[in-house]
Amino acid sequence: MVSCGRSALKACWDGVSSVLSCGGSCTKSVAEIERMSQDDDGDANRELLEEVSSWSQESCLRELPSVLPRLLSMYQHSESWIEHIRILKIITDMFLPHMNYMTLEQSLFSQIFPKTIKLFDGMIYELTTQAGELSSQNLEIQVTLRNILQTMVQILGSFTECVHHVCATQESIILENIPSLPSSILHIIKKTFVHCKNSQSLYSGRLHLVSDLLQALFKEAYSLQKQLMELLDMVCMGPSVDESNILLMVEVIHSLLDICSVISSMDQAFHANTWKFIIKQSLKHQSFIKSQLKHKEIISSLCEDTVFSFESCLQLAEQMTQLATQDNADYRIFQKTLKLCRFFANSLLHYTKEFLPFLSDSCCILHQLYLQIYSKLPPSLYAATISKAQQEEIAGTFLVVLELLIHQLLTSQPFMQAVLDSKLDLLCELQLPQVLLLVVVMDKLPSQPKDVQTLWCTDASARMSILKAIFCSLEQYSDELSLTADLQGVKGKGQAEVSVTLYQHICVHLCAFVASFHPSLFPVLDAALLNAVLSTNMTTSLLAMDVWCFLARYGTAELGAHHVTLVAHLIKSCPGQCIQLTNLSILLKRLFFFMAPPHQVEFIQRFSPKEVDNLPLWQNISFQALSSDLRKQAACEVIRVCTVQCMKWLNSSHTLAELDSLNTVLSALLTVCNSAGDALDIKQQTSVTEVVCQLWAFINIEQVISQPCVQQAFSLLLQLLGFFIRTVDLQLISQVIALLTKLLKLEPPDHVSLAVLDFISSLGRLFIPQAIQDKVLPNLSRIFALLLSNRNWLLEQHTLEAFTQFAEGTNHEEIVPQCLSSEEIKNKVVAFLEKTGFVDDTEPARVDLVKQEKGTFWELAAKVTTKANGPTLQPCTKRARQEYPFEEDYRSALQAAAGALETTELLLQQFPAPDWLVMELEALQEKIEMLKCCVPEGNM
Repeated sequence: MVSCGRSALKACWDGVSSVLSCGGSCTKSVAEIERMSQDDDGDANRELLEEVSSWSQESCLRELPSVLPRLLSMYQHSESWIEHIRILKIITDMFLPHMNYMTLEQSLFSQIFPKTIKLFDGMIYELTTQAGELSSQNLEIQVTLRNILQTMVQILGSFTECVHHVCATQESIILENIPSLPSSILHIIKKTFVHCKNSQSLYSGRLHLVSDLLQALFKEAYSLQKQLMELLDMVCMGPSVDESNILLMVEVIHSLLDICSVISSMDQAFHANTWKFIIKQSLKHQSFIKSQLKHKEIISSLCEDTVFSFESCLQLAEQMTQLATQDNADYRIFQKTLKLCRFFANSLLHYTKEFLPFLSDSCCILHQLYLQIYSKLPPSLYAATISKAQQEEIAGTFLVVLELLIHQLLTSQPFMQAVLDSKLDLLCELQLPQVLLLVVVMDKLPSQPKDVQTLWCTDASARMSILKAIFCSLEQYSDELSLTADLQGVKGKGQAEVSVTLYQHICVHLCAFVASFHPSLFPVLDAALLNAVLSTNMTTSLLAMDVWCFLARYGTAELGAHHVTLVAHLIKSCPGQCIQLTNLSILLKRLFFFMAPPHQVEFIQRFSPKEVDNLPLWQNISFQALSSDLRKQAACEVIRVCTVQCMKWLNSSHTLAELDSLNTVLSALLTVCNSAGDALDIKQQTSVTEVVCQLWAFINIEQVISQPCVQQAFSLLLQLLGFFIRTVDLQLISQVIALLTKLLKLEPPDHVSLAVLDFISSLGRLFIPQAIQDKVLPNLSRIFALLLSNRNWLLEQHTLEAFTQFAEGTNHEEIVPQCLSSEEIKNKVVAFLEKTGFVDDTEPARVDLVKQEKGTFWELAAKVTTKANGPTLQPCTKRARQEYPFEEDYRSALQAAAGALETTELLLQQFPAPDWLVMELEALQEKIEMLKCCVPEGNM
């Protein structure tokens, strides 16, 4: 059957031989002879191909040993793409079915695949370079490109035949026997998918001219990969598998991983199936390939696909929410995408479970995945706007798997390091999710072994404990607490589930964690709570106090008493005034309520109210926490000590240095009056009133404006006067109101203005006699008018509350309209009374405002941190030397003298002068003249 082809080939070679043997006497050149030879070879090859094409299966089987080498040689030396594909199709369609599996690699695959890949890459190059010239008018380019695409489809079909043959002839496959098959197929599959993915931009507006062939190309590549995955699923690795087989399987998995990144946005189902296969094969052969896989790349790709599918899911949910319609088609797409999210999450879960020891460098990626997901969900400021039902569906389908993933990672120290990193620098939108992640971890720790709990709860180099991390996170990322951010609460037996705020959510879970704390970790807890209480951030400090109070209620009475004693000693040892001292004082007041009566007795004995040194404690203890007998006893002792100290100050030189101790005394007096008023008898109330009135005579307006310690004394005296307003002399009240009118015109600090508000709101309970109404009521209306016009939002709010309280209780209703000095103030008061002041303040507007503030403050904080950590930090500039030593002391002394004279002037306006006053004033004048003589003439 092949005699014709063979005889023609022999005649060709005989002709060439005869020419060469003539010794050059022939008229034809060697080049002509070679060309004739090639033409004859080409004719012979074409005749062979034509002949083989008509053979039966039996003929192919019989002639396989002699013809296949010829065909392979023709394939290697052919320059025509058409001839290439024709030969390839003949080999795969007619001879491949008769070939032995064990000889496939050596006799066929290694012979044709390298040439085929080179051919395929050349076609891709031609398509890429000529696609820009494609147009409906340029028929030549159109035909060329379509022919190339058709040829590529045929090549893919030939590879499919190869895979199909291997699968059909074997039950189990060893990759070492067919090493070039999977690698070659994966190469051309990836090239195909990349070309199809880029086709929109590559062919631009002319895509329709080749779209049918591109679809066929994608379909053929899809089918080829599916066949290949079936083949790879049959791969068997026994105990004696060698290194080459392991490396081949690893290469296959990594190649499929590359393909995943290409097809992720092309076909969801195909993409998911490819990932499913990667995970399946990784787990199937994990004992052999676990140390060879690129785990970080696999985790990273899975996380990227998870986030991408989740964002697609949120976009669909947001569109449905905005349209306010439940279109069945959209909802089905949403559910399908959500299932894809769950698939990726499950894949991560299974992969991390099996390869956790190899994921040390992937834990940061997993940490970021959780943050990115939760940054797009409520209560984040950056959450998508979706319905409650869809939130619950996402939580029940997808987020539950993420929770399992976190549980699985708890024992991983690299994950612990990533979450608790002390130098963690997160974007604004990832800060709240970090707090929520810490809460989730904290909820899961009680079920972990003690050693795992200990690792999470103790500090180490470069990482914090989880308790410290929670407090530090709130300190930096607490902006969302200013909004109403509801979270799912706890459902009790027979009770409906309620929503809780973000702060409540964190506090409740933190308290639950404390309740499960291992006894050996209590020193760590104490240190974390104390450090948080001493924070300058109000939210952090408040949370630590709430947790500490829970601990006092949950723990033993002895533990609570120990903590009260500890805080008391800290307060006594804290120098000066600072925010930390304020925080400790609040904590002491709260903890004292949880002390058992026997421990209260011990506390009174240890920190006796009879001793002046203990007044800093008693100014911060509510007497309501004491039993009735103890309350009377302690109140009596504090009143006695305080009045004695006040009288000592009155009889002293009245220096500013002594005023600090006086302020402590006044604060203790105010605490007794506010919290143990019913325990004070008339005699004690009278003694307090008398001493307060005497102290008021030393108030000086200039010092109130300039001296913080005087401001504190002034505020305390005002509050004490307000408490005893019904028993205070009316002339003194008139003097106080006159002084306040002058003071407010000088724009005192805000805390002084707040004390003024507390005092004047108490005047609503007082009837002003006719004799002094002309002096008091106009000044009172001026005070309210001044405070109501203040632009400070805090003062504005308190002023509206104080004015409302005064207006509701006063008998002097005629001055109420006089306080409303302008139309703007009237509208402000009316809006406050009708609670309509913030109607235009919508939730989206508040969210946008907090976002802006968060970004601004975070940026500024980052700049400050950078400067502080920089190597070029310069020392502060030295203050210029004062030309006159003790200049500030001179100024302070003269301000005090001027203040005393002004007080005397006010007294003269209200009361008759004593007989000795003139003599004392003359003595002062003589002293002033004497001091003037002591000043050098050059300074006068």
